[in-house]
Amino acid sequence: MSKRIGIIGAGTAGLQLGLFLRQHDIEVTIYTDRRPEEYAAGRLPNTVAHHAVTVERERALGIDHWDVNEVGYFGHHYFLGGPNPLRFYGDYHAPSRGIDYRIYHPQLMEDFTSRGGKIEYRTLGEEDVATLEAQHDLLVVCTGKGTFGKLFPRDPEHSPHETPQRALCVGVFKGIDQLDQRSVVWGASPGHGEMIEIPYLTFGGMASALVWENHIGGDLEILRHTKYEDDPAAFKKLMLEKLRTHYPMTYERVDEKEFDVANSPLDLLQGGVVPIVRKTSTVLPGGTTALALGDVNATVDPVLGQGGNMASHAAWVLGEEIVAQDVFDARFVEVVDARRRDRVLAATRWTNFMLGALDTLPPEFQAFIGALAGDRRLADEFTDNFNFPERQWDVFAHPDRIGAWLTKDRSATELVGAGA
Repeated sequence: MSKRIGIIGAGTAGLQLGLFLRQHDIEVTIYTDRRPEEYAAGRLPNTVAHHAVTVERERALGIDHWDVNEVGYFGHHYFLGGPNPLRFYGDYHAPSRGIDYRIYHPQLMEDFTSRGGKIEYRTLGEEDVATLEAQHDLLVVCTGKGTFGKLFPRDPEHSPHETPQRALCVGVFKGIDQLDQRSVVWGASPGHGEMIEIPYLTFGGMASALVWENHIGGDLEILRHTKYEDDPAAFKKLMLEKLRTHYPMTYERVDEKEFDVANSPLDLLQGGVVPIVRKTSTVLPGGTTALALGDVNATVDPVLGQGGNMASHAAWVLGEEIVAQDVFDARFVEVVDARRRDRVLAATRWTNFMLGALDTLPPEFQAFIGALAGDRRLADEFTDNFNFPERQWDVFAHPDRIGAWLTKDRSATELVGAGA
């Protein structure tokens, strides 16, 4: 039977799902209120990292346009400040990469339309519900904006926070030398915040994304509220001062004369993210199922770089089930949710756990960090498991699990990246 799928939103989840379905000759229409040139000309939407498992899906979809060995990165340097600072390193089994979504999304939109997908550029409202139901057998909602995003209420069982847990200042910068082997620098300044430095492909080539995760009430919160446009020189001076004080692993590679936003003030994004999980589906008045995907299903703080990877994983799962099944009813939703649930919820729970642990530094967490710093094999396994948040949550779901993971026998264990 023919299948007609409508996707609302042209982010990573919607575009990857659309491309997957076109590989299987399924009729797909994506609805978005922004054209490719508007994405490209807009403000930095985020600084998402795609881990190796997501890169593998991109290869399978034929959208691996950026050589990961040329623009990707190969592991994490960690820095924990305080009276006795710690520095250590962990490897990935295969590289990750960070690409400016103002480049990435327009390219995927072009790929999608060139493969027979249809994009309608317009804002949808309540008056469109009946029309979309008549045109599609299933609606997939990937944007929280507007009428369709409001269909999925907050799931309180999995949403412990109602306000942002960090005051964010995110930007793409020039004037920071890359490490000899490109790597993320993941730093924490106890009581003040965390910062993730990501090798980042943007307009004009490689730069550095700085994701400032500032504790509310701490010394770094000022970065959330200070506007570059008001006084660029003062903004740069403030950021350099905070780098020098809190994140020396990055500051020691800064050329202060060259340090600036990579292209324009649009390379900065400030605000906060409310971590939230929403109900996964609803039935529209005409009987058509609407299913939440990507950020509509679950939104996480960016401190661990899980959002884009969760979205890609869930899109792949959903695509497989759309291909395999002919009826998009409650049972269909049940199967999709069962397959995507562990990774999505594990990434959410692990991220929320880390936000709290980095706030309070409980003894078992300090012991965990100390063990990673003293054992390269532990650091490698922890780092590679950024690909697999369910494995990370296996470690952190209970304090006893942390000790069990640290002391487990690894004599016969090979670190192998497996699974999507």
